Amino acid sequence: MEKVFSAMQPTGRLHIGNYLGALRQWVALQKEYKCIFGIVDYHAITVKFPPERMKERILNTAIDYLAAGLNPKKSIIFVQSDRPEHTELAWILGCLTSIGALQRMTQFKEKSEKYKSNVNAGLFTYPVLQAADILIYKADAVPVGEDQVQHVELTRDIARKFNQKYGSIFPEPKALVSEGARILGLDGKGKMSKSNAEHTYISLSDTSEQIKEKISGATTDKGNEPKISRGSRNLIGLLEIFAGEDAAKKYWREREKGTIKYAEMKEVLAEAIIKALSPIQAKRTELERNPAEVKKILELGASKLAKPAQQTIKEVKKVIGLT
Repeated sequence: MEKVFSAMQPTGRLHIGNYLGALRQWVALQKEYKCIFGIVDYHAITVKFPPERMKERILNTAIDYLAAGLNPKKSIIFVQSDRPEHTELAWILGCLTSIGALQRMTQFKEKSEKYKSNVNAGLFTYPVLQAADILIYKADAVPVGEDQVQHVELTRDIARKFNQKYGSIFPEPKALVSEGARILGLDGKGKMSKSNAEHTYISLSDTSEQIKEKISGATTDKGNEPKISRGSRNLIGLLEIFAGEDAAKKYWREREKGTIKYAEMKEVLAEAIIKALSPIQAKRTELERNPAEVKKILELGASKLAKPAQQTIKEVKKVIGLT
């Protein structure tokens, strides 16, 4: 079986965009791949963060993973900072990576614009750490959304450059691009993100009332303009995902006629999301009652990865003459 690696940052509660764009695919991949899924806390400190809440955020991310269907009997789930080999390999790989390659990374440009008061070296070099996350376990594939394909390509370039210079150590991992639709925030302005205002995303742990309130306040057009807005298009797209094609077609037709009642559609969408999240939330409640068991899963995951991670570092040091 080929090996898969992917991860998320513990920067807040995971939302339906994370589920549709990544978690749902991860769950399916467990059937045909050896899977390693990380909670990448070192990546999370490249932007401003509350130190007093990091442990809580890491635990909540792990709970969301498990509630969504990741199975610790089939996959290894761990916290990045519990395996120091990631940062050790990142330094070595950083010495092979050009500044020009990092300057071309789209997400660095976007985050530099968004976090102007905190454009730090970690934010600039985190694609190298991301490459180390993948290559330390010699992953064959990386499930990602379209916005992360560039990072996988950089990882492939770094692996190729290392292999050509020092000898064949790393596979060049392929990107498994998620077929899930790109989900916008409820303000219709950009990708749904847990680092944005809470009213712009629906987290997997939101109550029914919170979901109804957020959907009710979602940005739409007036319903009779010549061109449909991004926010309205996004909501009808969500309706298709959660309530089915027929429900979406009904409101598309009404929007084309200029007779759509967004308040009515939002009620249908909210109920559909509540129903879809119900089994995940039931599992989440169960896991929240036993945080010690969740922590044990993370500790066991890091322990299982010690041998392969240390072996990779040993091989790398040998070929670059640091033994």
